[in-house]
Amino acid sequence: MTTNNKELIVKKIENGTVIDHIPSDKVFAVVRVLGLDIIEDEVLIGTNLESKKYGKKGIIKATNKFFDNETIDKLAIIAPTATLITIKNYEVVEKKHLTLPKQMHNIVKCINPNCVTNIEEIDTMFSVVSEEPLTIQCHYCEKTMSDIKFK
Repeated sequence: MTTNNKELIVKKIENGTVIDHIPSDKVFAVVRVLGLDIIEDEVLIGTNLESKKYGKKGIIKATNKFFDNETIDKLAIIAPTATLITIKNYEVVEKKHLTLPKQMHNIVKCINPNCVTNIEEIDTMFSVVSEEPLTIQCHYCEKTMSDIKFK
């Protein structure tokens, strides 16, 4: 890292993923849900950084880490304003603005203990009822919830 009087510059990553524009209060939830707290490769985390668009934001740089679609959907549930940037050989190869999925398959756990998904080996399925605040509804028991628990 190098610095001058006004900014701290973090080195580029050769290969991996940068997650930018994370709400500052969601940064550590993203780290936990994506399993970035248990990987061996370098992970750089910044929170409460100045952002012209959001006021404050977070950023995560994960070396040699790439995410599948299910994991990206989890990220979109926690931080729908985030941008996912894929880096290969120090170059941006893809930049994706996240969108909240309308349906969630086998990502979220139903909070209803009597739901069939908590009794039998059945994949969960939820629909988004409201985006702000995020409220989802179970396809099986029709329970609505805003306290999201991942499987």
